Amino acid sequence: MIIDNTGLNGMTSDLAHLDESAEKLGFVRWQWEYYRATYDLKLEDRTNQADYFLRISTRAIEGKLESPDAVLAIESVYIGRATFPHGMEYESTIPQPIMNTANQRLQDLKALLA
Repeated sequence: MIIDNTGLNGMTSDLAHLDESAEKLGFVRWQWEYYRATYDLKLEDRTNQADYFLRISTRAIEGKLESPDAVLAIESVYIGRATFPHGMEYESTIPQPIMNTANQRLQDLKALLA
């Protein structure tokens, strides 16, 4: 599910600052290549024994990701349920406590990047 109205879409940051800010909140830069990076935050729902990932997609608008001075723009924010063995399902309903945590982390990240 795409999460709209986060205020993050279109925000820019240099790679070093984005990495540091995201890491403070528990995000990990998992997938990356020269011009794109994805930051993931794992959220565990102990009630139904499911894992969800809050994912932020970015694209380099200046430089390449091998440089800490590269400037990245946030393109989209979405959340999905992890499926076995290593997939994501974006159509299922997300439990409200998971969405509350996700929205709080997104607002915290926005504040750190502002």
